[in-house]
Amino acid sequence: MDVAETLRLSGRAIRAHKLRSALTVLGILIGIAAVVTFVTFGASLQADVVGQISETSANNIYLVAAEDDEGFAGAGRPVFTEEDVSTFAGVEGVERVVPRGILSVSAISYGNDTVARTQATATTPAAFASTPFVAGEPFELGREEVVLNRLAAQSFESNATVGDTVALTLGGGRTRNLTVVGVVNGSAGELPFDAFGSQARVYVPTDPLYNTVVESPSAGAPQRVYPQVTVVADPAETGAVRERVEEVFPETDAAQLVPDGFELIAQTSGDFADQVEEIVSQLTRFVTGIAVIALVVGAVGIANIMLVSVTERTREIGIMKAVGARNREVMGLFLTEAVLLGVLGAALGVPVGVLGGWAATQYAEISLTLAPGWFAIAVVVGVVVGAVAGLYPAWRAARVDPIEALRYE
Repeated sequence: MDVAETLRLSGRAIRAHKLRSALTVLGILIGIAAVVTFVTFGASLQADVVGQISETSANNIYLVAAEDDEGFAGAGRPVFTEEDVSTFAGVEGVERVVPRGILSVSAISYGNDTVARTQATATTPAAFASTPFVAGEPFELGREEVVLNRLAAQSFESNATVGDTVALTLGGGRTRNLTVVGVVNGSAGELPFDAFGSQARVYVPTDPLYNTVVESPSAGAPQRVYPQVTVVADPAETGAVRERVEEVFPETDAAQLVPDGFELIAQTSGDFADQVEEIVSQLTRFVTGIAVIALVVGAVGIANIMLVSVTERTREIGIMKAVGARNREVMGLFLTEAVLLGVLGAALGVPVGVLGGWAATQYAEISLTLAPGWFAIAVVVGVVVGAVAGLYPAWRAARVDPIEALRYE
């Protein structure tokens, strides 16, 4: 029996039981589609997140004091003094240094509208050196001014704009009236993962609003102290500047102020991109693994229909053997039928999965990124699932005794 004849007979058997075959194909389709959907969404999410991190000043080096083995997840202790800011500014290849502090805020008011807030970012005008302004300009140190990002400006019933006055309610109920001098996109001066977070941001000058101070071990006088410092390096020397900054860590006030169990770390946007990429990849593999369960169900469906088919076609198998069909030809016929069901499910599951991935990216408002390698894998999986699931039924069909089969009713 040649290949063409085997395919013809297998196709005829599938068409003879349309509903049963369709349900079996549906099981494989759902499994393949689920895998492709999750993989496509994972690839899209990874490309979007990593792309946005990479676009947020790849030459930025972020300095924090973080708990051992926790990385930036355990960051937030204020240890970098004004003296440290000056030290980092003197490192070769550094273009500017941007300190960032957290100002506790309970609310921000504009007109008769008050919005609850938990914090504002205290920084310097250098934070906005490469930040696009929707309107206005950076604030000046020593002045009662504020810069809002677009979401913060739009959080009031009527949008706040340049020249308006907003009131910040600080800890203890104190209120400071600040003039809006600029509105920006994104999250200036923040860590890279804050840059694509859809959150309202309020930026105030460190002088006169930020009053977290500590006695500088090197200067012997009270100085402002910050939980994060961003070192902006020459783009051509980012890696070298990072190494130089790490080399001066022991000479800084931060090295003496850092608590036990914490360490000073310096990371670039590339480091964040690698970490996020690995996290998203792990989540994608985990969710995809769950989707593979649907493939197992589909395989069981194929095995079931093939076993039923062997039972129903026992007399047909006997006739085939009586006219000279060999065991391997009978086995090949049923195995081909199982593989065809798997291939059909995979062929239909891939486009359905891509459509599902597209719907997921639209819901998440990210760009669609395809993972074509997985499409080929999905087809191969469909073939393998069909072959494995049909192997035992095919073997059982090949072992049917022709005399007993001809007696079978």
